[in-house]
Amino acid sequence: MDRFFGLTERGTNPRREMLAGLATFLTMAYIVVVNPGIMAAAGIDQGAAFVATCLAAAIGSALMGLLANYPVALAPGMGLNAYFAFAVVGAMGVPWQVALGAVFLSGVIFFAVSIAGFREWLINSIPISLKLGIAAGIGFFLGLIGLRGMGLVVDNPATLVSLGSLKDTATLLSCIGFVLTAGLVARGVTGGIVIGILVTALLGLPFGLTQFNGIFSMPPSLAPTFLQMDLAGAIGLGLLGIVFTFFIVDLLDNAGTLIATTHRAGLMRKDGSVPRLGRALMADSGGAMIGAVLGTSTTVSYIESAAGVQAGGRTGLTALTVAVLFLLTLFLAPLATSIPGFATAPALVLVACLMAQSLRDIEWEDTTEYLPAIVTALAMPFTFSIATGIGLGFIAYALVKVVAGRASSVGGAVWVIAAASAVKFWLQS
Repeated sequence: MDRFFGLTERGTNPRREMLAGLATFLTMAYIVVVNPGIMAAAGIDQGAAFVATCLAAAIGSALMGLLANYPVALAPGMGLNAYFAFAVVGAMGVPWQVALGAVFLSGVIFFAVSIAGFREWLINSIPISLKLGIAAGIGFFLGLIGLRGMGLVVDNPATLVSLGSLKDTATLLSCIGFVLTAGLVARGVTGGIVIGILVTALLGLPFGLTQFNGIFSMPPSLAPTFLQMDLAGAIGLGLLGIVFTFFIVDLLDNAGTLIATTHRAGLMRKDGSVPRLGRALMADSGGAMIGAVLGTSTTVSYIESAAGVQAGGRTGLTALTVAVLFLLTLFLAPLATSIPGFATAPALVLVACLMAQSLRDIEWEDTTEYLPAIVTALAMPFTFSIATGIGLGFIAYALVKVVAGRASSVGGAVWVIAAASAVKFWLQS
């Protein structure tokens, strides 16, 4: 074990790695409750979605630990799952089987670019301001969904949206849950999001809003979602824009997480490059494909892995520990399916707030950098589409740079994405 993971070389030991894995698991365990609920909104069987979430997280984390030897865990990504359920399936009317096919195809493309030099060109060509804008925009998109789930944001024919009824019991409990969860996270309580979700669900018991189904049982059947992806439908419907959105967000999300965690763990080289990046991205893309086969949205690297790094995790043994814990979680299906939507919605809003922190790193002194980033971030929730937000952001970046007389600073990838987005918008109008 020491030789395979290089424990001594990185100044760690099995006990420290396993404790780090536990810390990471507790900070991201909310996904086994939140993701099945979001998948259910797309028409996917919630029990099968729970099993798919646990297995995708376990397999993806194991791949990262064994292939790249990084203390980084994987699971279905927040934001991409909302895009899958509410934008692709809900707003566009795409069957969830076809949407899973699009997720699988995006994973195939991700894998292809991960074994070629194209991935470095693409990542390096996209300006940091747009990467930060995309991260914040996905957070805002997630926040809108969470606020709607809490009952704080409702439809309004005159103003599009307005404040919901604060007299509604579920809404009040959601607000209490948000404050409680935020306080726990602010105090640095490990597993604060999970605790907040569970306490909020318990508060609903006296009002009949929470139905307790038990704690332990054998895992539900995976049959309703296993191998149900429709590749022919994804190709036949011409879902290139959707596939591209899954791909580009997956790529940027994983690249950002890997850069952040390897830097914090002291694994980044002096020149700023990430060692074994190819293996890490292959683990990510493999996780995305496996997740689609199992029946869930795109699997990504989790920034919550920083909790494990902070606890001393330095090798893939940390990720492998997370994988084992997700496998054990399979037997907690009754508890996970007992959690109502009003209890998980505050967690979505909290995660949205955490993701919005990326805006602080934007170069606010340069209009040509911050303006396209903000366009990207604002367009996602207001158009209810991550893809549209990305497209408008890249178009704005290219055009603002041209008008400002700085066209030479626009990378090739930006021109390609901006042109493709402009054509797509034209054809859809």
